[in-house]
Amino acid sequence: MNNTFEEIAEKLNAAKRVAVFCHTRPDGDALGSGLALCIALENLGKTAYMCCEEAPPEKFLYNPSMQKVLTEAPNLDYDVLVSVDCADVTRMGVFSKRYKKFKKTTVNIDHHISNDCYGKLNYVKECPASCEIVTEFLIAAGYEITEEIANLLMLGLITDSGNFTHQDVTENTFKTAAYLRARGADVNSINYNMFTRQTKARALLYGRVMRNIRFALDDRLAYIVINESDVVECGADKSLTEGFVDFPLTIDGVEVSISILEFKKNQYKASLRSKGRVNVNAVATAFGGGGHVLASGCMLFAELDEVIKALTDEVAKNL
Repeated sequence: MNNTFEEIAEKLNAAKRVAVFCHTRPDGDALGSGLALCIALENLGKTAYMCCEEAPPEKFLYNPSMQKVLTEAPNLDYDVLVSVDCADVTRMGVFSKRYKKFKKTTVNIDHHISNDCYGKLNYVKECPASCEIVTEFLIAAGYEITEEIANLLMLGLITDSGNFTHQDVTENTFKTAAYLRARGADVNSINYNMFTRQTKARALLYGRVMRNIRFALDDRLAYIVINESDVVECGADKSLTEGFVDFPLTIDGVEVSISILEFKKNQYKASLRSKGRVNVNAVATAFGGGGHVLASGCMLFAELDEVIKALTDEVAKNL
């Protein structure tokens, strides 16, 4: 059950020290929503830190605010811990234990349908991006949205909505974008850095992966497999694979696209996307993951052929 923005603002306003956590393998929405909240609190004179288990991927470093992200939380006596864009408490990685054991106020702000409201205070609403919710919160709380904050919030809004192409985009999403643009968000720079610019290593890896698209279930399901050896041989890193899963979904007849990323032997991260007919959150949930109806993820531990068969069988149940 959700709390109100007023209840959350009351705790943050009374706090002197706040730590904000986002999920591992951070994307634009996790980084944008967490940093925007952290900077808004700093602008109020509070001590606030944005923490993530992993540093921001290279493509986000065009935005100087990314330098504020810490991979270790300073050892302070915090008043409030906030999680943003974490469907499950374990998604915070090394910070999850600290969050769960924290005796004071924990706040959970998220947009994933699978979120079970694990914070002491929660605001969970299904929408394209957590940045949409954080924008609404900052407005309701009366916090100033500077140009720096607007750029961070627009980053998450654009990237998690697929540049406003996903089915869950609403009138409110566009209103939020218009509000942020009016406060200085640079839409051109965000789009260039997120969807056009790429490194040579990513281009080489992309070409290698897409040469081997696999199909199943009468071509309604498409797979791509990203082997750890391919990542290394192309001089890339795993963070550069973000967005790969979207390409197979552009193929006529494909209803579900799955990217299978090898983390280590017999451990694979599956990212799932749907055109709308299949609830991929239900598929991911079957393997302990989750997310959205149209975009979800999970981790599987088995041989690659077994992973592919298990995912195929689960998708078939939901077609």
